[in-house]
Amino acid sequence: MLSCLLLFPIIGAIIIALIPGKLESSRLRQITTVFAFIIFGVTVWLLTQFNLSDSGWQFSEYLPWADFIGLSYSLAVDGLSLPLIALNSLLTIIAIYSIGENVERPRLYYALTLLINAGITGALAAQNLLLFVIFYELELIPFYLMIAIWGGEKRGYASTKFLLYTAVSGLLVLAAFLGIGLLNGASSFDYNIITTEGLELNIKLILLTVLLIGFGIKIPLVPLHTWLPDAYTEASPAVTLLLGGILAKLGTYGLIRFGLQLFPDAWAIVSPGLAIIGTVSVLYGALSAIAQKDIKRMVAYSSIGHMGYILVAAAAGTQLSILGAVAQMVSHGLILALLFHLVGIVERKVGTRDLDVLNGLMNPVRGLPLTSALLITAGMASAGIPGLVGFVAEFIVFQGSFATFPIPTILCIIASGLTAVYFVILLNSTCFGKLDNKQAYYPKVLPSETIPALVLTLIIIVLGVQPNWLLKWIEPTTDLLAVNVNKIEQVAVNSEQ
Repeated sequence: MLSCLLLFPIIGAIIIALIPGKLESSRLRQITTVFAFIIFGVTVWLLTQFNLSDSGWQFSEYLPWADFIGLSYSLAVDGLSLPLIALNSLLTIIAIYSIGENVERPRLYYALTLLINAGITGALAAQNLLLFVIFYELELIPFYLMIAIWGGEKRGYASTKFLLYTAVSGLLVLAAFLGIGLLNGASSFDYNIITTEGLELNIKLILLTVLLIGFGIKIPLVPLHTWLPDAYTEASPAVTLLLGGILAKLGTYGLIRFGLQLFPDAWAIVSPGLAIIGTVSVLYGALSAIAQKDIKRMVAYSSIGHMGYILVAAAAGTQLSILGAVAQMVSHGLILALLFHLVGIVERKVGTRDLDVLNGLMNPVRGLPLTSALLITAGMASAGIPGLVGFVAEFIVFQGSFATFPIPTILCIIASGLTAVYFVILLNSTCFGKLDNKQAYYPKVLPSETIPALVLTLIIIVLGVQPNWLLKWIEPTTDLLAVNVNKIEQVAVNSEQ
């Protein structure tokens, strides 16, 4: 069934691109939506069939491919990857409705959207390191084109910068994987075969550093983040929610799946430095967001900060912190997607993202009252208000990381307070105050724009009230991961003694 998650979007992209006749954008959107819901339906079926008591790989598929280079078509999922695949399927539907019906060059746009879905799902399900790199790079060109074609005024600069940074990311990841295989003399890059146990510690540290830089660009972490503000700001809201909502999660997923799991002893050595980098990212993102006047750029910088929580939790390497890291991936993806979707609505209806111009959108008659209410809810979720999924994920991260890294955790808690500061600034400027009388009425928000926001808000609230509905998929896998990592670290310590 995992192959269906790859075949359906690829087939859908081909049909949309090659279907004869001149179809209206709305009709192409309907066709894309059908494929997106089929993909989502398959994902839901996988969730229902997933064995929660099994912490290992499930739904495994294997076909030999290019044995002479160690490449195979090997797919499987566990509690680390399946929730992210579900997030990817959901956000694909949201992205289809975030762009509007009258998108230019609709065939290309919708085909690229489905290809991105296939690339991200393939990377999350890949059980061969080379296959992971193929899917990891597959989404590069579609994202580049979507920024370059449907982006803002500086889209050429932003898309080129994105392309260069993420291409380097892929090359570094590939170099690290090739180093693991070649130095070990491995005949296969299958995840269940490849190992770093025979390598010297200094070699492991070098390979892990290369891997950390590669995935650090994708996340991104400070100081590898400079492509993010431009790409997020210039991309259309639909593309931005995919960039921040799920693409960035490939970086954090890679850190845990390949960094922590393949290099547990080296990870223990570099983890204090990783905690510091994560904390710097959290503080930098929060302080930079406070200084912004563009609400979209403010949300972009907030993303840097919230991704830093994941690195701190992964660096701690405890059962609770790793659980919190994966929960934060899902939580951040949902909240960020909602924020960018709502920012897109505000920009389309009001015509600006400038905090100095926006005001009074909460006006029940002439403003955007429902959009404003949802924006307030999204801001509260991002700030970690209890009862919403953001609080659950951050609380687990802080609780799991404190024993290992108390000072970085305390600084992250302080930074979470700064999150409330910049969202108060955003909400006070946009939603409250007196509506400009020069603008009598703003255009009506369509149901196709409101429904995706309501769906995301409902999920954020439900998972905040019932966090076990999210955590039960993740916990068995993260518990096993933490136990295995601790065992290997203990063996390494004993051997040194």
